[in-house]
Amino acid sequence: MNIKAYFADVYNELINKVSWPSWAELQSSATIVMIASVIIAVGIFVMDFAFRHIMDFIYGML
Repeated sequence: MNIKAYFADVYNELINKVSWPSWAELQSSATIVMIASVIIAVGIFVMDFAFRHIMDFIYGML
């Protein structure tokens, strides 16, 4: 298979076989990803904050 045929196949697949999301679907998915990212970041912050204070308490006892 030569390079020209490869790119022709790639182009054909992207144009005719891939189902691209609509603008509304794309915005909805992006919003969900942003909200999930914030929730995960807050969760990691809370765990880090708690772990830091627990370790400070333990080290303070020694």
